[in-house]
Amino acid sequence: MGMFDHLFGDSYDNLEEGKDFYLHKGYRVMTESYLVRRGYCCSNGCKHCPYSPKAQKGNRKLRPDIAKKYQ
Repeated sequence: MGMFDHLFGDSYDNLEEGKDFYLHKGYRVMTESYLVRRGYCCSNGCKHCPYSPKAQKGNRKLRPDIAKKYQ
């Protein structure tokens, strides 16, 4: 089990590479679209965090540019 696997629940193993994440230096980098679908911020400072403010645990407020993109 990876360090952050608890953040993604049982469906973590069912994620699709290229759609939900990509690999970078041995780490799974979650995509913006996955993070939007997940619906909340985990506060780990994800590279593609769509929430505002970033890295605020439980935050569900999408940045305006992201909210517009996924309407």
